Amino acid sequence: MHIPYELALGWRYTRAGRATRRNGFISFISGVSMLGIALGVAALIIVLSVMNGFQKEVRDRMLSVVAHIEVFSPDGGALPDLARTLAEVRANPEVVGAAPFDSAQALLARGEDMKGVLVRGIDPAQEGAVTEIADANRRAVDTLTPGSFNAVLGTDLARSLGVRPGDKVTVVAPSGQVTPAGIVPRLKQVTVSGLFHSGHYEYDSTLVLMQHEDAERIFRLEGPTGVRLRLRDLHQAPRVTQELAQTLSGNLLIRDWTQQNRTWFAAVQVEKRMMFIILTLIVAVAAFNLVSTLVMSVQDKRADIAILRTLGASPASIMGVFVVQGAMVGVIGTLAGLALGLLVAFNIDVIVPAIEHLLGVHFLPKDIYLISRMPSDPQEGDIVPIAIISLLLAFVATLYPSWRASRVNPAQALRYE
Repeated sequence: MHIPYELALGWRYTRAGRATRRNGFISFISGVSMLGIALGVAALIIVLSVMNGFQKEVRDRMLSVVAHIEVFSPDGGALPDLARTLAEVRANPEVVGAAPFDSAQALLARGEDMKGVLVRGIDPAQEGAVTEIADANRRAVDTLTPGSFNAVLGTDLARSLGVRPGDKVTVVAPSGQVTPAGIVPRLKQVTVSGLFHSGHYEYDSTLVLMQHEDAERIFRLEGPTGVRLRLRDLHQAPRVTQELAQTLSGNLLIRDWTQQNRTWFAAVQVEKRMMFIILTLIVAVAAFNLVSTLVMSVQDKRADIAILRTLGASPASIMGVFVVQGAMVGVIGTLAGLALGLLVAFNIDVIVPAIEHLLGVHFLPKDIYLISRMPSDPQEGDIVPIAIISLLLAFVATLYPSWRASRVNPAQALRYE
């Protein structure tokens, strides 16, 4: 197979530049450019993979507690017609599970310790159809029987109050009752019958599960305040929400999981874009180091260029030789960066704990970052653009030096040879 001489000669210059002692400095600059491209590409892949993993981990842990869609009464009271609402939401083909629930804010007290909590009344038999928390903590959830006034607490909430299964805690309802002495808060002592752990600090530290009939008695509700739904595809939640808004009867509010913690997810997306731009600049700086490398290479190869021109090589062919030389540095640097970045991204769950153990620090306090381990989720939609941008920057950096090479005058170049 015939290989164009521009390609063969460009590849030869790339290899010779590193092997010839005379061109040692040029080889060093070329190696630095290649290393810079590799490190920039690797950093981009690692950072974006970690941010993708962080977002996915928080989302999955959140959805183990939060339903894909919630339908509830706008005034916070009981649904006007629970049976009709359940029938209408189940008629949507995307809905694979539905369960009633109660939701109310309260204070949870034990001795002098008091915490603000979200009390969620559930039906243990139906809760598994909408969230994973019931199945993952089945033994604890099964203790929530009508009339028992048992409560299942998040592990971090139980730890902060210093309670264990079997202990008593007091639920303080926000709306009081009128007595001759004035308005006094309603109190109800409940038994901690179990603990749950979702892995999401926000819910593990604030959520209390109760049997829905017991919750309705404490908060004086006439029935469930809403219905929670599970969809076939969680990414279809916004579309299904719009469909249900048109088909449900009555004045009801509908909220999907993307609307909960919306600001957090938006912040992550902004950070991801900014990190992409900033780290791309690192690749750009390394790629444009190729300009100085190729300018020096052109100056060193002036005699070779002149000989090629006298043998009939066109300016375009001379330009092609040095484009190939620079592009090879970009290709090798990009491939090395892809290999390094993917190697770290797929093994970050081993690398980060080893660094933490070595330095004696913990990078992710779960009360700040919601999760306690470094996740990673390399995605093709990030990796392919990174590789393309790196190669394009390297190619653009070769154009000016290559053009300068094509403008070399053979007579002047050979005058002092």
